[in-house]
Amino acid sequence: MKRDLYQTVTDRIVAQLEAGTLPWVKGWATGGSMVPMNAVSERPYSGINVLLYWASAEQGWARPRFLTFKQAKDAGGHVRKGEHGMPLYFFKQLTVSDKASGEDKTIPMLKEYTVFNVSQCEGLSDRLANGECALIQNNQQREGLADQFISATGADFREGAGAPCYVPSKDFVTVPRFAEFHDCPEYYAAAFHELVHWTGHKSRLDRDLKSRFDVDAYAMEELVAELGAAFLCAEFGFDNAHANQASYLDHWLKVLKADNRAIFTAASKAQKAADYLRSLALAAPLAIAA
Repeated sequence: MKRDLYQTVTDRIVAQLEAGTLPWVKGWATGGSMVPMNAVSERPYSGINVLLYWASAEQGWARPRFLTFKQAKDAGGHVRKGEHGMPLYFFKQLTVSDKASGEDKTIPMLKEYTVFNVSQCEGLSDRLANGECALIQNNQQREGLADQFISATGADFREGAGAPCYVPSKDFVTVPRFAEFHDCPEYYAAAFHELVHWTGHKSRLDRDLKSRFDVDAYAMEELVAELGAAFLCAEFGFDNAHANQASYLDHWLKVLKADNRAIFTAASKAQKAADYLRSLALAAPLAIAA
């Protein structure tokens, strides 16, 4: 019987949630590097694949660089005998004929690939095995590049009293003053979380979860914001060890168990939000260096 890839991925995430572990909440300083990438193209993985990498952190890989069996061989190296790879998932466009209309249509089809960490290989060049990774930034000082990023998005971003929040009716984000947070990463995790909410406004990404998730739409929006913030924290090298949304755990479990594509939707929308914020920052007059 053909394996349901959606269910395979969902089962992995659900198992971690049921164990009380949020796959996207990691202490990078102790959990290893953050953003997984292909060692040959150096293209970062995105969406659900980032979550699956974080869920596999117990492997203890020192560098988040991966390649396929063939890529290792083509590069003059090889995967060591007995090593087990990590699955990655990508959507490929499949053209099929519509029986009713007779016209061709394109549908997304989920494909699974297996990749191996560079530490599971031998004979690779130094560039492939030891290429650059994101730097970890755990300190008590504000991070200038992250502040530039926030400013460059053009969001009405305010620091003041009260809990972090996005106010849709007035379209602004507010977070407490920097000094009120325990550390630098906690501040930026909160800021990124609210900025992801900000991207959902009808004048921007117009994110509609109500039609898909009905009464659970609010909880799923929180999941999108958590994932989006985690993606951005990973890109900037911030420790993301603060679990702020554990109160939604039961809601998330209910939705994920009922809909095995829900985690793909949440991860995809979170990635779109992070990409959108990045595009705004890069398009700003004083664009942040890529």
